[in-house]
Amino acid sequence: MSINFDPLFKDADGEIAEILDKALSDKEISSNEALKLFDARGPEFHLVGMVADEIRKRRVGEIVTYVVNRNINFTNVCIKQCGFCAFSRDFREEEGYFLPTEEIVRRAREAYQLGATEVCIQAGLPPDMNGDLYENICKEIKKEIPNIHIHGFSPEEVLYGASRSNTSIGDYLKRLKEAGVDTLPGTSAEILDQPLRDKISPGRISVKNWVEIIKTAHKMGINTTSTMMFGHIETMKDRVDHIAKLREIQKETGGFTEFVPLNFVHSEAPMYRHKVHEGIRQGGSGSDVLLTHAVARIMLNNHINNIQMSWVKEGQKMSQLLLMWGANDFGGTLINESISTSAGSEYGQLLKPKEIRRMTREINRIPAERNTRYEKLRIFDKNDESDGELDKVNDESRFGSYAELIKINKFQYVNTRRK
Repeated sequence: MSINFDPLFKDADGEIAEILDKALSDKEISSNEALKLFDARGPEFHLVGMVADEIRKRRVGEIVTYVVNRNINFTNVCIKQCGFCAFSRDFREEEGYFLPTEEIVRRAREAYQLGATEVCIQAGLPPDMNGDLYENICKEIKKEIPNIHIHGFSPEEVLYGASRSNTSIGDYLKRLKEAGVDTLPGTSAEILDQPLRDKISPGRISVKNWVEIIKTAHKMGINTTSTMMFGHIETMKDRVDHIAKLREIQKETGGFTEFVPLNFVHSEAPMYRHKVHEGIRQGGSGSDVLLTHAVARIMLNNHINNIQMSWVKEGQKMSQLLLMWGANDFGGTLINESISTSAGSEYGQLLKPKEIRRMTREINRIPAERNTRYEKLRIFDKNDESDGELDKVNDESRFGSYAELIKINKFQYVNTRRK
């Protein structure tokens, strides 16, 4: 049942009420109007969430989706030293690891046997990487598991692979697609403002190159996700401008499947531990996280239907709240999660499908398993308690952890520069 907002708007701040009423009329709100929503306090704060939830309901209904997938972060060795990243290791460090292709394939095969439809492949940028590494990984996975969806390689990795291959971005993306890449993660975006990027991740992919790679992928029929890392040194205007930039890209290409706000995990992040930047924050507060998801839903209305929350960063109970503040997707089961975990996230690396379904039902919504392109594979009614293969796994330690992985000798990174 739709809410009659007129009585609620009557007693609210006039400017905020006008913006929210405009959003409910499916009209696009400007960046300045979105910025005003971040000032909402008291009753207006809750109104922003209610409007975001109403728009969510109109766009995607009462279904909460999730994908059964596995993350494979095959190396933590990286030539970049981003201030927010606690995952990467310099090639000289003993904790560097590099999974051989046969181990990557083994992990993908194990996930597929447990019901996964997707493997998400992302990693560091090793200094001596062969230009065809990413292609070879995909070819070997597809050779053994042709039906698995490869969601692989961020724009940063695409740029690096193209550079190592001495080829153009377009040609390299074509090669990846032919090798088996189905979609790209829209990560390495952080905040799409160059001066800010130069502070938190100097030398990282530029805004210009990120946008070029995303647009090129979309025009080639390769869908991507879109992300934003918030809660560090960015302003609210930086966030709004970032979302507006994604909205403009989507108008042009239609290639984004979802938007994922990613709260900064501070505890092990180098730029926080060493207080590199004055005023650096410990990620977004609870109210800030709620508003960020809600404003994203309102800004992206008519353009990106799916707003995904990160249970790894927010935890299970906050994730339930976010599903009432504009989000509609729980993300993936992950099985392995190294990047947020290494930064200090304490919410684990595996969320079983039955747990996602339980939490979805607890807030009176309908759980559904989807694939990477948001095609619904199975909608679960309230009486469907059947477990999948991943739900039946009792010993989660079989999947290993990041803390264990960096200590396994056979996977230790071999520094060719020492030879």
